[in-house]
Amino acid sequence: MKGQIFLMLLSLLMSGSAYAVIKTEAVTYTANDGAELEGYVAYDDAKKSPRPGILIVHDWMGLGQFTKDKAEALAKQGYVAFEVDIYGQGIHPTNSDEAMKLVKKYKDDRPLLRAHIRAAFDKLTSMPEVNKKKILVMGYCFGGTTALELARSGAPLVGTVSFHGGLSNPTPEDAKHIQGKVLVMHGADDPNVPPAEVDAFKKEMRKAGVDMKFIAYKGAVHAFTNPAAGNDNSKGAAYNAEADKKSWAEFEKFLKRVF
Repeated sequence: MKGQIFLMLLSLLMSGSAYAVIKTEAVTYTANDGAELEGYVAYDDAKKSPRPGILIVHDWMGLGQFTKDKAEALAKQGYVAFEVDIYGQGIHPTNSDEAMKLVKKYKDDRPLLRAHIRAAFDKLTSMPEVNKKKILVMGYCFGGTTALELARSGAPLVGTVSFHGGLSNPTPEDAKHIQGKVLVMHGADDPNVPPAEVDAFKKEMRKAGVDMKFIAYKGAVHAFTNPAAGNDNSKGAAYNAEADKKSWAEFEKFLKRVF
């Protein structure tokens, strides 16, 4: 009898530990311009039924630990989280000058930017673990710009989220193609996204009738969610612990709304 109880307890422990295993792996895919891209996916391998998918778009420095950590955290919550690669396989800027050149390349060529984020969307929705009708895109800084571009392209999304992202849009009329809800979290003192750009964005969303929530965090500048940005607001980019905590809580409420 004791032996049977021991085996039952062991079985329960083993099954419980399986649910805590997060599988992570590099994923290669190709955009329609021929660019080879390499992202990173994280999900709970013990879950067998399709679940919501979340695209996570990196900032101007490209794929890194910051967005990988976000992917793994979301995977633990039951999502399939895919850290997107916009720049291309093996392309990793080593300083701000290199990063700025890459950002300019894609911001000046929105069709190219859309092609690379769409390739990630197509890759995520091809995964058997993913519920293709429940896809959300989120991004940080340059990634916020990219997330909004995917939405403006008319991709079938349930939600789009921007953390301190750029809001400019050379084709504001494309906002009419946005599907799902939009959440934008902005540093109220961000010099990289001036008030005129914010006003134009809000006008764009209103005109298109988009279900959009815009939150500006007082005292926060660009990159307010990233501890690596330091704490000197005078540089235009700095970490703000309060804004980081509040924006993530707002994001998690948004996930519950759209999923």
